[in-house]
Amino acid sequence: MNLPTPSRLSRSAARLRAFALGCACLLLTGAAGAQTSLDVPLSTATRQPIAITNFPGEAALPTALAKIVRDDLNNSGLFQIIDAADVSPVPTETAQVRFPDWAARNAKYLAIGSVVPGSDGRLTARVRLLNVGNQAEMSAIAYTLTPALTRTTGHKIADDIYEKITGEKGYFNTKIAYVKKAGPRYDLIVADYDGQNEQSALTSREPIISPEWSPDGSRLSYVSFENRKPQVWVHEIYTSRRTLVGNFKGSNSAPAWSPDGRTLAVTLTLTGISQLYAIPAGGGEPRRLTSSSGIDTEPTYSPDGASIYFTSDRGGGPQIYRIAAGGGDARRVTFKGSYNVSPKVSPDGKTLAYVSREGGQFRVNTMDLSGGGSEQTLTDTVKDESPSFAPNGKMILYATEIGGRGVLATASVDGKVKQRLTGSGADLREPAWGPFAK
Repeated sequence: MNLPTPSRLSRSAARLRAFALGCACLLLTGAAGAQTSLDVPLSTATRQPIAITNFPGEAALPTALAKIVRDDLNNSGLFQIIDAADVSPVPTETAQVRFPDWAARNAKYLAIGSVVPGSDGRLTARVRLLNVGNQAEMSAIAYTLTPALTRTTGHKIADDIYEKITGEKGYFNTKIAYVKKAGPRYDLIVADYDGQNEQSALTSREPIISPEWSPDGSRLSYVSFENRKPQVWVHEIYTSRRTLVGNFKGSNSAPAWSPDGRTLAVTLTLTGISQLYAIPAGGGEPRRLTSSSGIDTEPTYSPDGASIYFTSDRGGGPQIYRIAAGGGDARRVTFKGSYNVSPKVSPDGKTLAYVSREGGQFRVNTMDLSGGGSEQTLTDTVKDESPSFAPNGKMILYATEIGGRGVLATASVDGKVKQRLTGSGADLREPAWGPFAK
């Protein structure tokens, strides 16, 4: 079997070639850091207007906490940030707030805070969220931090505000993984949800593809070509310990974690054609899940662990199917269009995200799995791939191609908010959004 080699084929062309070869191996080029900018915001009429003052004392930190919080909430597309730069004196306690002044600025909510040094060298950030309309305190939380934890603390503050106002858990203090390449160097990157605080977990001169987070966020599975064939590895994030768990005859690709973290569904070519197998996450013998004359690949578990969704051309063109997690008969899920690949299921099990080709354009679609089967196209780019849900299910991270290079982007599940993670000269691929921080 001839395996793909790095090239400058478009991502969509690479996906077609990879599928024809029975390997979910997608290739990359060029790299740099990533940074978030908001591409297509919601209209201000649908956003919650909130003012976030500067936090006195935050000059002791490498980045202003208030700025991190503003950026996070703005990136969600659910908040309209009211300018508070000219406020003086800056209130730090509820009793100091002149609520009519904030109502005049059309702020519905107000966040105030301060950063105070402690005797042990650590700092304490105290933050209050206020409802301007009824002049009530919605939350008051203190965070102990060091300068190295500035971004983590800012994300936690934004998470608390997001949850108090929307009723949904915030996703700002989460991680993403992706692959980038600079010259002959491939890097498996772990970064904050917005592409900041980028760290290389693995560097190789051979391709790294298909990273997937374990349910507890402590491990990444991925496919590496470092031994001149696609093999499945499990990488412990905090220790950098690596375990080769998929090194069977032929191609080993497309690992997906079971919800309990004990099993990986993988694509193997033990019989000469790509089929789905289950292997222990720590390594062990494969157990076959599918038996078809077509190519079965790109498995992903449902959140309850009862089912596996996957891509197969058993009916002709590539479509998405579902089987029981233990194997058995497969049921076709997608019927609209001739090409649907890369399934991912939302954390609540109600939505399927996938890539659909229509008129030569590859875009992220969603399907309602809770009843009715309604479908929606979320993106307006044309070479999309690798959708991955935020752990609260409200956003989808994916890769696309802009100006001939790969970028990462996010879209809300209703398609109204679109953001792009960009970096000078960057070419980023294979994104995966991690779980909530433990």
